[in-house]
Amino acid sequence: MDENSAELQQSLNSLYDELVEKSQTYIGYPNSQLLDNHNLSPFLNLTINNVGDPFVGNNGMNTFQQEKELLEFFGNLLKLETNDLWGYVTNGGTEGNLFGLYLARERYPDGVVFFSEESHYSLNKVVKILGLKCCIIPSQGHGEIDYSELSRSIKSLQHYPVIMNANIGTTMKGAIDNIDKIKQVLKENQISRSYLHCDGALFGTMLPLLEGAPRVDFSCGIDSIAISGHKFFGSPIPCGVVLTRKTNTHFIQNTVQYINSFDSTVSGSRDGFSVLILWQVMKKLGVQGLKDRALDCLKMTDYTLRSLRKISWPAWCNPNSNIVVIKKPTLPLIKKWHLATENNISHVILMPGIDRKKIDLFVEDLNLLKNVRPLRGEFSCFRERLYENPISNCL
Repeated sequence: MDENSAELQQSLNSLYDELVEKSQTYIGYPNSQLLDNHNLSPFLNLTINNVGDPFVGNNGMNTFQQEKELLEFFGNLLKLETNDLWGYVTNGGTEGNLFGLYLARERYPDGVVFFSEESHYSLNKVVKILGLKCCIIPSQGHGEIDYSELSRSIKSLQHYPVIMNANIGTTMKGAIDNIDKIKQVLKENQISRSYLHCDGALFGTMLPLLEGAPRVDFSCGIDSIAISGHKFFGSPIPCGVVLTRKTNTHFIQNTVQYINSFDSTVSGSRDGFSVLILWQVMKKLGVQGLKDRALDCLKMTDYTLRSLRKISWPAWCNPNSNIVVIKKPTLPLIKKWHLATENNISHVILMPGIDRKKIDLFVEDLNLLKNVRPLRGEFSCFRERLYENPISNCL
């Protein structure tokens, strides 16, 4: 090994050790920690480009067959009939949201996008990129959109088509906007032109697997949904899946002769390796394995809530959510445990791979902090109706 190669390897070894150490206290962001993709390493030395339509193919090296199988799996989970199914594997949730609202804009160029103040920050970017008007709706204390405010805003703009973004799990609180209530608001305001996109980054896969969870699928009348692949499914590379009805793509379909395909995607060239990662998870686990994974997450959520209550640290959780909202600790603990934090709250997300040992160490740190600096002040998230995780509904 020459000097340059040795130096490069030393840098890589140091980086790897640093990232492994950080992973031991990584509980604040929604990334699955159950990853096993060593067998796919030979594919990293191949140029795999899924440019174009996965249902058509292209002239190059691709993983379209695996992508189609994956999309059909998600379509079946979300009650989208195969003959009306279209979608693709994206670079992540932001691209999925961009694609969904892009379809909506092409159908309703004069439409107004409605989304709650607790929507993912990508929504603000997307409406700017697409040049759309938007109306940001207040949320209830637990994170769900305020339906009376939504109705009032829609009524004041009732001459415009409604492009609605529903949060299927808000970023900080894991709140789920109720599709039936949104549809009722549209009906009461006599809205005949509407498009309903769902940002299901984390819960888009989880909810269909949980008995008694809110129904969020195409049988409810949604038009598109964006799901992250690196979250509940698990991938070391950020990626996602976006699904829509095939009829929606007629507005954007574009023939590209030199790749011998259509391209209705946002990104054009797409990562065919991420497809293999998600496809492998699907093949290994299937629906039952994913159900077991979802239940394990909720059981760990319940354990975390009980552990926090034992030390009297303020904490709560929305139904069917693996996001535990807590009173914000000190900055050193926020940094150590990689906690997403906003205003006076932080959260812990019980993703696949987070076990009791890790939570016990976290709670121990909080307890030491509490003994040194007694908790003072109101935890303002309790100003609205709150929930505990209904684990019994999922068994």
